[in-house]
Order: sequence, then C-alpha cells, then structure tokens
Amino acid sequence: MGTIRQGDSGRRRSWGQRIRALLVIMGPGLIVMVGDNDAGGVSTYAQAGQNYGMKLLWTLALLIPVLYVNQEMVVRLGAVSGVGHARLIFERFGTFWGAFSVGDLFLVNALTIVTEFTGVSQALSYFGIPAYVAVPMAAVLLFAVVAGGSFRRWERFLFLLIAVNVVMFPMALLAHPKVGTAAQGLIPQFPGGLDSTLLLVIVAIVGTTVAPWQLFFQQSNVVDKRITPRWIRYERADLWIGIAVVMAGGAAIMATAAFVFHGTDLFGQFSDAGGVANGLREHGSSALGALFAILLLDTALIGANAVGLATAYTFGDTFKKRHSLHWKMSEAPLFYVGYALLIGISATVTLAANDQVQGLITQGVQALAGVLLPSATVFLVLLCNDRPVLGPWVNTAKQNIVAGLIVWTLVLLSLALTAATFFPNLTTTQWEVGLAAGAAVGAVGGTFVALRSRHAANVAAARVAAWLHAMDQDDPAVPEPLSKADRKALLEADRKAWRTPALSALEKPKFSPLRRAGLLTLRGYLVIAVGLVIVKIAQLAAGH
Repeated sequence: MGTIRQGDSGRRRSWGQRIRALLVIMGPGLIVMVGDNDAGGVSTYAQAGQNYGMKLLWTLALLIPVLYVNQEMVVRLGAVSGVGHARLIFERFGTFWGAFSVGDLFLVNALTIVTEFTGVSQALSYFGIPAYVAVPMAAVLLFAVVAGGSFRRWERFLFLLIAVNVVMFPMALLAHPKVGTAAQGLIPQFPGGLDSTLLLVIVAIVGTTVAPWQLFFQQSNVVDKRITPRWIRYERADLWIGIAVVMAGGAAIMATAAFVFHGTDLFGQFSDAGGVANGLREHGSSALGALFAILLLDTALIGANAVGLATAYTFGDTFKKRHSLHWKMSEAPLFYVGYALLIGISATVTLAANDQVQGLITQGVQALAGVLLPSATVFLVLLCNDRPVLGPWVNTAKQNIVAGLIVWTLVLLSLALTAATFFPNLTTTQWEVGLAAGAAVGAVGGTFVALRSRHAANVAAARVAAWLHAMDQDDPAVPEPLSKADRKALLEADRKAWRTPALSALEKPKFSPLRRAGLLTLRGYLVIAVGLVIVKIAQLAAGH
C-alpha cells in the first residue's frame, strides 16, 4: 500500500501522514496474527465453543500479553539485526543449539500444513468439491502466489485473503450470541473440572494462538520487507492491529459454535471443522454453515502460506542460502524448492490420511506447539538480552520479568498435561493445589531474578558514578549526572544510530554451567512431554 524511500528521515507530524506510513509498513504483524487463526485455530476454537460453550474465552484474553511480548521481541531482532531468527540462533549459540531450536520446528510445521490442507478439504467438501480436487488446487495456488519473485505481489494477495476474514462478523451475529453469557467466559474456570481432556484443549488453544513458527516468520518477514529500527513503532502498531483481528476471530468462532449448538444433541460432540460446518447448517442456517466454510478455507490458505514461508525462511537461515520473496526462482532455488516440497508432501499426507487421522493430527499439532513454545521463548529471551547484537535495543528489566512469567506459565501448562497423562484420576482440588504451588515457585524465582537484575544495575550505576567522580576531580567542567529526560533522549539517539555489526565479527556468548544445565534439562523434559502428547492423542484415537 505504497512505498517509503530508504533514506527517508522526515517526521510524520499529522495523523494523516502517520496513517499513510503505517499502511506502508503494515504487513508482517497483521499477516502473522491472521495466519495464527489458521485451519487448526478455527477447529480448536470451534471445539472449545461446541464442547464447553463460552467458558474457555478467558484463555484468549490471557494470551493477549503473551502474543504482544513474544512478537514484539522478534520485531526488534529483525529490524535491528537484519537477519532471520534461525540465523541469529545458529550464529550466536552454535550448531548444537541451532539444531535443537529448529529441529522440532520443521516437523511441527510440516504437520501444521497438513492441518491447513485438511481445512481446505473440509471447507470445499461443504460445497461439494472432493478432496482429490480441492487439495491439489490449493497446493498449486499456494506455490503460484510465492513463485513470482515479487514481495509486493505476495503481500497484496495476502491482504486480499485477510479482507475475506470480515465474514466472521455476520457469522457470529447469525448465531444470536448473548453478550452477558459470553462475558462470563472471561472469568477463569474449568468447566466440568480440570482433567487431561480439558487440559489438552487449553494447551491446544495456547499452541494455536501462540505458535513457535510465528517467531521465525515475523522476524524474517520484517527483514524481507526491509523494515529498519526507524519504523519499529509502526511495526508495533501493525502487531496490535493483528492481535485485535486474531482475538476477534477466535471469539467469533467460539461464540458461533457455543450459541448454535447449545441445547442440541451436538453440544459436547465435536468431531472436526467439517462436522461443525454441517452442524451449523443443520441447527442454524445454510448461510451460517457456508460462512463458516468460507472462513475455514480462507484461514487455511493464509496459514499454509505463512507456515510454509516460515519453514522456507528457516531452511535458508540454516543452510545459509538465499531466502527472500524478492529473489526469483533461479536466484534462490533452495528457498522455492524447499517451500514446494513442504507444500507437496503435506498435501500428499492429507490425501492419504482418513478423517479420524486428520482430526487427531489437527488436535495433536496444536498441543505440540503449546508444549514446544517454552523452548522457543527461552531462546528468544536470550537473544533479546544479547547486547552485542541489539545494543541499546536489549530487553529492559521489566520486559525480562514479563517474558520470564510467560515462559514459566507455559512450562506449568506443559507439566500439567504431563501429570494428567500419568495420573488421570487427579481431582480438581489436587490440580488447583499443584498449579498454585507451581505459581508460588515461579513467583519466588521471578523475585530472585528481579532482585539480582536490580543489584547488577545498581552496581553498574555505582561504577559510572565513581568514574564521573574521578573525572570531576581532574576536570571541574564535567557536567552533572543526566536527568531522566536526558537519558531517555540519549537512549533514543543511540537506538537510531545502532545496527548490529557483522555477526561473524562478534564474540559468541558463553553459557554458564547453570544455564547450560537448565537448557539441557528443558530439552530433556520437552522430549518426554512431546511423547506424552502423542500418548494422549493415541488414547483419544482408541476412545479412552
């Protein structure tokens, strides 16, 4: 929606000028968030509404700060460093930790695209188009959109798909939602008591709303769009717009299923997104079912494109090959071949799997994403505290505290799912006591980290004060310590001037034995947690 010259340094004084600049910058944040409401997301939100009404709406509200904090960090990393997320991890932490970080991503992303094609198949089957026609057509379209070697053409096509999301508003209105009932869902609650099945749904909501692929996609897309530190504020606004859209979409889908199926024989009987569309036609209207199918198809195409690109970007970062939508196929063959193979293999798996397997993959992928998210967030926080890379753009103490809280909450959810698999007969009281104990441990650890950070800051300030005092003894003209406003202005000036030096010229950070042990422990636990998610999915497949 326009261009900005590379050397542009003029101030946008009027709201009209700022909005025009925002329209140019807008893209990575909006696309990654709307891509978050993909076919798996539509299926998961519909499952929550059909099985539990609006009683899990609070999970979406609590995820708003998680979305912003995580994605804002990758905005800074991309704009300041000018390289992708995987490239930073490999360059700063080495091959072992790089492989640790991206290995799971490749597998989960491939399975995620299977869920997108499943969504395409279910959506078009509502209109009588068989899967063997729908899935290949979608695969060809997804490749054609990317293969043109034009970032602008690709982005405009995505904006067109995003505009179709507007159907969620008439869809929700046709369900005749009750505002009071929906608002009660903002109060945290566990309908029917906390058990492993409900936990799996909650973890799936977390995994579909805040997925690891989003970190890799947005950072690389910020770089691909050539957004620099000067435009970070506009990209943050772009991110907030995307968050508003994804929250509205999730609530609309949940409300549609909740209010249409309430009091019917289908309430609590979720099967898959295709079943939801047919159920909406049966208990609502044909228009309602059609709108849901259109939304499912639209979100599946957006999600498949975004997840596929996130994987292709990561391939390029991992193998140090060209990876950009600005390059043509002959100029960046690995980027396009990797994307094409991923789309082709995922489409083939979708056609080979039956409806039950597709449904289990959809639910399992969202839960796996939720389990793996703590690991991705840990590396994100480490990078955002890497001063040689980010300089004055590193996290503040408050940002680290919030990020630490997010990581621990995600770990608690993962631990809860693990416990539910091992001990399926735990009572609600025992769950509440366990989660409270986990929260207390997190609070104690967070307090310790905060006090340690504050102590380090005080020590650094004392050193500066001592240096200034020593200088003052030699030169009476040394000015007084800077005021808060002066320090803020100096920080802004430093940020405008800072760009990450060549990564190869930077000394790699050294892990302390404690940090290395913590990361290895996290890795070992995640292997176990992933295995238990697979066990739980197998139990659901067997009808237990």
